[in-house]
Amino acid sequence: MGFIKNALIGIAIYKAFEYLTKPDVFGRTKIDEIKEKAPEWIDTAKAIKEDLQEGKVPQAL
Repeated sequence: MGFIKNALIGIAIYKAFEYLTKPDVFGRTKIDEIKEKAPEWIDTAKAIKEDLQEGKVPQAL
């Protein structure tokens, strides 16, 4: 049972890695898109945190 479970987890990790690193028509990968959008997500999270600390409903959504 443990072998099958480990095999399935390994296959899932491999397929996820394959999906994230597969280039599209323009040669860009999903990881490239994530890298570009990460600073925007961090700024949004900071704005939400500040709103919550002030006791307001987050407006950055």
